[in-house]
Amino acid sequence: MCWNRKTVKMNIRELKEIVSEGESERLEFKRSTGQRTEAAKAVCAMLNGLGGFVLFGVTDKGELIGQEVVAKTIEDITAELRKVEPPAFPDIETVTLRKGSSVIVLTVPGGGSPYSFDGRPYLRHGPTNRVMPRDEYERRLVERLHANRRWENEPVAEGVSIRDLDEEEIRTTLENAIRLGRLEPPSRRDVRSILQGLELIHDGKLLNAAVALYGKTDRLKVLYPQLSLRVARFRGPNRLSDFSDNREYWGHSFSLLKRAESFLMDHVPIAGRVVPGKMVREDRPLYPPRATREALANALCHRDYSIPGGAVSVAMYDEHLEIANPGSLHFGMTPEKLVQPHESRPWNPIIAGVFYRAGIIEKWGMGTLNILDWCSENGNPAPSWVEQAGSLILTFAPRVTPPEEIRKARTGTKLAPSRDQVEDEPGTKSALSRHQVEILLSSREDKGLVELMAITGRTDRTKFRHQVLNPLLEEGLVEMTIPGKPRSSKQKYRLTEKGRRYIADAGRQGKE
Repeated sequence: MCWNRKTVKMNIRELKEIVSEGESERLEFKRSTGQRTEAAKAVCAMLNGLGGFVLFGVTDKGELIGQEVVAKTIEDITAELRKVEPPAFPDIETVTLRKGSSVIVLTVPGGGSPYSFDGRPYLRHGPTNRVMPRDEYERRLVERLHANRRWENEPVAEGVSIRDLDEEEIRTTLENAIRLGRLEPPSRRDVRSILQGLELIHDGKLLNAAVALYGKTDRLKVLYPQLSLRVARFRGPNRLSDFSDNREYWGHSFSLLKRAESFLMDHVPIAGRVVPGKMVREDRPLYPPRATREALANALCHRDYSIPGGAVSVAMYDEHLEIANPGSLHFGMTPEKLVQPHESRPWNPIIAGVFYRAGIIEKWGMGTLNILDWCSENGNPAPSWVEQAGSLILTFAPRVTPPEEIRKARTGTKLAPSRDQVEDEPGTKSALSRHQVEILLSSREDKGLVELMAITGRTDRTKFRHQVLNPLLEEGLVEMTIPGKPRSSKQKYRLTEKGRRYIADAGRQGKE
């Protein structure tokens, strides 16, 4: 029998076909409308589930006995159904069995908002009705209201203004969005206009999403303590072990993403070897950086920001890596569905939209599938997602070393001990680090200091200048666009002729 039948009068053949299936999650029998209260509970439960049919005039054993139906009969049923909230209107029809006897059929749609009957919500479990657990009802209610009212689209706390936001990061987002073709160049580029274009201002009011994405000033810490990141390296297989590193950061999403990536760069072992004729060494990290970056971005996008004490966390153990975010899966999504093609329904669509425009994430629900692919490419087992203690936890297993690499190690082919070392190139005083090479490769267009730091994942400006940028300037591979004002806010950096030759020479050597 087709459970999704249109509102067309049912005939006796269809009725018998339905009844023959017996009572189930989508089918309830009642001898008469004297049981209409219990029938209304079934209607409520089916509204909260997959829908179905409630039949009056059918015994528990599926015998069609019918009952007399007059105007008041239908009125009594309708009066009982008025106790369902929010209001629902199942189709009511009668199927005549014989003169003076009919079966009343209620056709109930499903999959809607959380419904209650006489103040209590119900769920269908097989052929029985049970009171819906409170946390389940509250979760469904939040999902129902989600389209119009959620934490990210609420106005900011009183006193918070655009001055509390990171203007430099806002402008970087705009530049990246235009470069990627994800935002048309605006006619006005003041900060307020950029925020409006990113949908972070509504009806003239700054939204919480703007603070989550760009909140910077210290006074916001008291108002928004949940903008936090916890990272830790444990000496052992679980949290009962001691720490070798334990940090907590507060800041906006872009800064937290950079700090988390920096933490992983400090602690994830990377096996590699220098290949003659190539510009950089071949690296095989214990955990694939593209996958962990995607996981971190997803955690920041999809976490539940309404939990004041919540924080995204990164925990690295001897045997695995965990990335967790506060909140649970919604809209019927399950850990099992995450590993299959699925529709993208972000819990924070405004925040996710800005991350998309900035080039941090992709749309269309491909993030989890990309994570699986990148783990496979790197030689890691498939990661797993699990909901636990109010959080969604993603667990990465370490890379499995292929037999050929073990053989090379045993026969004397050494793995590079440092992840930053590369071969010396002609014309330079010393070997360039991986970060310096990344800058050279990305500096065909003028870039500011913050952009260069983002490319390398570095977060400490002083160390970045001292360890990465200044040596490139001293070698004459990179130059300032405003050399007379080294600390100018408009300062950018570009490749010199020597830098371009360095890139070209390395490229030719790689082809030989």
